[in-house]
This record gives sequence, C-alpha cells and structure tokens, in this order.
Amino acid sequence: MTLLALKLILAHFIGDFVLQPGHWVDDKLEKKWKSKYLYWHIGVHLIALLVLLQFQHFGLIAIIIVTHYLIDLGKLAFSTKKNYRWLFVVDQILHLSVIVAIVYWITPFELDFQNIFGQENLLLITFLVFVTYVSGIIMRMLLAPYIEEIVKDDDPKEGGSLKNAGKYIGMLERLFVFGFIMIGQWAAIGLLIAAKSVFRFGDLNKGKNRKLTEYVLIGTLLSFGLAILAGLTYDYLAEIS
Repeated sequence: MTLLALKLILAHFIGDFVLQPGHWVDDKLEKKWKSKYLYWHIGVHLIALLVLLQFQHFGLIAIIIVTHYLIDLGKLAFSTKKNYRWLFVVDQILHLSVIVAIVYWITPFELDFQNIFGQENLLLITFLVFVTYVSGIIMRMLLAPYIEEIVKDDDPKEGGSLKNAGKYIGMLERLFVFGFIMIGQWAAIGLLIAAKSVFRFGDLNKGKNRKLTEYVLIGTLLSFGLAILAGLTYDYLAEIS
C-alpha cells in the first residue's frame, strides 16, 4: 500500500510541480480548455504514471488521468484573479483524494479515528492553534494602545508593508520556536532571534523612529515569550499525560 501510494504521489508531484513551467499555467488560465498546454500537462502525468508504475495497472492510470483532466478543467473554468489561490488548494485536495481512494480500492486500509483524536494528538493540535492564531490575537490586544501612535508617526514616503505579512511572520516564528522547544534545540531559538534582529535592524535604523523600534521590540519579545511558554507547557503536559 505504501509503495503504491508513494508512486502515485510522486507522479502527481512531477506532473503538477516539477514538469509544469510557469508559462504553461499562465496559458491555461488565459485560454482554459483551448490551451494546448493543458493536454501537454496531462501527457506529462500519463508518462510519469506509466514509468513509475512500470507500465502496469492501466485501468488505475486511466482513472487518474481522466479525473485529473476533469478536476483541472473545473479549476480553470471557475478561476479568477481573486479565487485562484483557494481553487489551487481545492484542486490539490481533490487530486490527492483520488489517489487515496484508488489506494484504498487496490489495498483497503483502516483509519483509526480513535487514535487520531487521542489525547496526545489533541494536545499537540491545541498548542499549534494557540501559537499561531490565539497568540496573534493576544498580542494584538496587548499592543492595541500603541498601534494608533505608530500609524500616526509612520512616514508614508517610506512605503507600506505587504498585506498580513506581520501576521504570517509572527505565526511562522512562533511555530519555529515551539518546534525547537519540542526537539530540545534552545540554541536554535537564539539563532532565530538574531536572524530577525539583523533583518529588522536596517529598517528601524533607516526609519529613525524610536516609537516604532520600541513597538517592534515589544512585539518580538511577546511573540517569542508566548511561544516559549506554550512550548514549555506542552512539554510538561505531554510528560505527565
């Protein structure tokens, strides 16, 4: 079962990512089902499947190719500039669902939902949600008194930042800190703090805005502090449970 699943997933990765140039994607989005690259893309998938499955399981290959074509066709038909990213996620979920269904059909397997929703997994999921979303909201509430002052003193000539960039940077840094604590790599947390400081130093020094510097420092310490607290608490609860 594992070998078959790996072959099908590898073929999917090769066809959808490795051997699909950007101009193929652009042409498909523009011309939809009329794009020749849609059919070249399906051909690449066919060749990858034939090679990896060693020219066996032709019925299985036919099902994957037909469903892949129909899923891609549906994605192209409904794609717009606003929803393309979400449709990409849906598209990948559908492709992988087909693979899972085929693997189950060839070699049936059981999913132990009781184990999936066991105490250990739920504890980890709870803390992952905390270090990503919950911590972000806590920080926003704690830093709320300073936000208006920072915005008022900000120089519009310096240019704005990417939309939601700070939110995602915070999520990623807390996930890294949480992960480093889980594997006992405290030194890596120091490296992460140093790396962020290097990247931030140029912007803060150029802006010469003391309030912004203090705001960023408070936000960084809060972010790392919450992540460290979450990591230590998780380790303690995982140990006693």
